[in-house]
Amino acid sequence: MGLFSGGSGDGEDDDAGESTSPWENRGFVASAIVIGAVVVCVIVFLVLGRAGGDDQPSAGQSPSPGLTEPTDLPTDEPTEPPATPGDDPTSTPVVTPPPVNNASGGCKAKNPDQRIPRTAPPAVSWQFETDMLIPLQAQGGPATTDANGLRYCFAHSPTGAVLAAMVTLGQIRNPDLTRSVLQHRIAPGAGRTRALNENRSSPSPSHDAGDPSQFTGFKVVDYLPNRAIVALAVQVDYRSVASLPITLVWQGGDWKVVLQPDGSFNGEVAPDILGSLDGYVRFGGS
Repeated sequence: MGLFSGGSGDGEDDDAGESTSPWENRGFVASAIVIGAVVVCVIVFLVLGRAGGDDQPSAGQSPSPGLTEPTDLPTDEPTEPPATPGDDPTSTPVVTPPPVNNASGGCKAKNPDQRIPRTAPPAVSWQFETDMLIPLQAQGGPATTDANGLRYCFAHSPTGAVLAAMVTLGQIRNPDLTRSVLQHRIAPGAGRTRALNENRSSPSPSHDAGDPSQFTGFKVVDYLPNRAIVALAVQVDYRSVASLPITLVWQGGDWKVVLQPDGSFNGEVAPDILGSLDGYVRFGGS
């Protein structure tokens, strides 16, 4: 579904990925040189052995150890079973990451900071959701990710509201998660009902592979313990940044996004095209 209401209710989704330009195989020549050197060493060893007339190593000598690959070096990669003959070395099994459950952060954090953030939240990592980067923070959330990839459980704080708004907008654009987001991350109301009906009739919204939308900043417009209004600065095309107002409510122990009656985030409020990010906290992935 779309970020903005602008006469079309079409949704959009993205497909994350990097361009995979082939690498030049410069190691080929170096490998040939190494192999040649090994062959020469073997020939010399055989000749010297025959010249000595004794196939056994002399006293004080020990058989030359064979070249072996170290098997216990630490690695960051998951351990995989050794390849068997016939395995395709280019095929790598896809491993689904386990659900994340932070028992002390996000909505489970005790006494989170209630100050309005004036600088970018610290210790944030950015991860692609389709092709839009979303922020993740151990303290502010999301603290939980279910087996399907839906993220939730944000700190009951202004920073938690900002993170919840960004993550929810990023995930609702993913067609594999749109319905789950509508069901679990959107507050009940007329807007959610309409959006669910539209998703039921058109579950696969049109896709624009060239959509460059990325978060570039935020501003907490208003904050109460049970409600927050956050303006998100979004790069909507290669030349324009727009401000999108998002309303959230604290409900069921987490921040939920409120949709307007027409099923959009902003309703009749036209997004502001920003000339600069003055007044906004610069915050975006790269």
